[in-house]
Amino acid sequence: MRFFLFSLFLIKLTYGQQSDSLPKNNKLKTIDIGLSAYFDNDTTTLKESYKKLLIFHQESTDSTFLAKYYQYKAMFYELKYKKDSAYYYYHQSKNISKKTGDSLEVGRRLLSIAFLQRKVKDYLGAEISFIEALKYLEPIKSYKYLERVYNGLGLITVELNQKGEALRYYNKALFYNKSNNNSHGYLYIINNIGLLYQKQNLHKKATSYFKKGLAFDNIKKKYPKQYSMLLENLAYSNYQLKRKANVLSQYEEAIEIKKNINNINGASTTHINISNYYKDIKQNTKAKFHAYEALKYAKQTHNNNRWLEALENLSELTYGEESKQFLKEYISLNDSLFQKERLSKNQFAKIRYETGKKEKENAVLKTENEKKQAQIAYHQQQETIGWLTAASILLLLILSITFFLHRRRKLLYQAQLEAARARENERQQIAKSLHDEVAGDLRMLHQKLEKSNLLTEAKKLNNVKENVRNLSHQLSSVSFDEVSFKDQIINLVSDYFELDFKISVTGLQEYEWQEVNNPIKRLLYLGIRESIQNCKKYAQASKINIDLTIQKNYVLLNITDNGIGFDTKISKKGIGLRNLQERVEDLNGTLNISSKIGNGTKTNIQIPLNA
Repeated sequence: MRFFLFSLFLIKLTYGQQSDSLPKNNKLKTIDIGLSAYFDNDTTTLKESYKKLLIFHQESTDSTFLAKYYQYKAMFYELKYKKDSAYYYYHQSKNISKKTGDSLEVGRRLLSIAFLQRKVKDYLGAEISFIEALKYLEPIKSYKYLERVYNGLGLITVELNQKGEALRYYNKALFYNKSNNNSHGYLYIINNIGLLYQKQNLHKKATSYFKKGLAFDNIKKKYPKQYSMLLENLAYSNYQLKRKANVLSQYEEAIEIKKNINNINGASTTHINISNYYKDIKQNTKAKFHAYEALKYAKQTHNNNRWLEALENLSELTYGEESKQFLKEYISLNDSLFQKERLSKNQFAKIRYETGKKEKENAVLKTENEKKQAQIAYHQQQETIGWLTAASILLLLILSITFFLHRRRKLLYQAQLEAARARENERQQIAKSLHDEVAGDLRMLHQKLEKSNLLTEAKKLNNVKENVRNLSHQLSSVSFDEVSFKDQIINLVSDYFELDFKISVTGLQEYEWQEVNNPIKRLLYLGIRESIQNCKKYAQASKINIDLTIQKNYVLLNITDNGIGFDTKISKKGIGLRNLQERVEDLNGTLNISSKIGNGTKTNIQIPLNA
């Protein structure tokens, strides 16, 4: 909901040293104008504002202006419905505020990021962003934004079907709201709690909260947007409770208020509700009219959920070719939205990784500088050694031999790594061939068999095709050139994490994984993936604990699950574990799997870091 995003920004901000080219008041005025333009959907003025903010930064080198520049640019793209660009620039703004130590601004940007993630249904990502915001806002006791974080967490956990957790978050938001005395926030939280009960079909409980909100001091005059929202939700619950006397008049009052305050996004929702009302009482002409109105407003505001509902209603309320056309448009839009949401999640992940590249590059430059300094010190040491006595020369000789042996071992180890890379490339080529060529040919043959009405043969061939695809996935590897090891593991865990299949990871944040060779990280990734897949497919586990440790000479991976276990003396390793065993041996490592029936499974992988 846009009102949550709107509430993230303060009009007045405190700045450091200002440049002399423009008075301080003019710069603050530029910020105010840009913010007002955002609320008014005025992209032209907003664009002018963020361009001026960039000039202010160039004149004063004040990083605060640069952070605001990226923030306003993000807001611009948000109004343009380009969520990936908005997400990128919010991250840029957040990272600059991190460097300047502005915890409040970091927390605000994380809120904006979280709500963008919620819009594309990246609920797990949004939850992570909200929780990260708490780390910055709680120490500074920013009650206003803590209220919004917990309200946002409530919305996310409702989507994740964690209704008990959602209620706890909403109550936490109400706790902070008392300190803020924020009427807008209070009304939204009360409404959200009512919606929580409404989704559980506890409509009597829901109506008590909607009525509580409507009883707020002079709400209709002071807060017409919140009033219409609460009134409409009350009408819906009353209708579900068969209290139909005032439902239509409440809907009509809500729609009138929304149109008066130009809340056309909310108007699309009300028209859908009215359409459903008339559809239920078999007044299809009126139901169709309101469905058309809902479709019109949904298209204007890119309200995809209401857009789909309107198309669904119209497909049911019309006949013949017209009905088919609405149904076709519904299916096309639904498929398109699914693909866009998936693409946005992937794009968000890529952007998150790319925004950290600069920091990583700086770390690399620092490391290279330290190496150069070490080389200079080494040469100075060599010059000093040249003037030492014969005993010192002998000592130097011993050190040289030691260095040579160490280098030789290191070269041998590097050769092993290169061999492992070559084998991974070979596996990749085989996997690609299986997936793109063999599976593709099987798919075409399967289609021909289906067209020939050879359904039994087609089904068997389809099983063969799926086996080929599964084999190609088992052989496939992973690259850490664009996406870091840490983020790859996070994405892997996110892909498999479910309410009844929980995965915990320790040790991922504590170590500098960019210093570990890619073949080792690839092996760890594949080991984790294989274990998760086995637990998911065979072990009937509900919980997996993954622990990563980097010691002086070794990397350790320990994985435990609470599955049904198996007898290691009887059960044989499948192709996935055999491939993993081979990869471990290629890097001079060890793989141990211990399990007992009824006591879960423990997997231990130990890999040497160097020769």
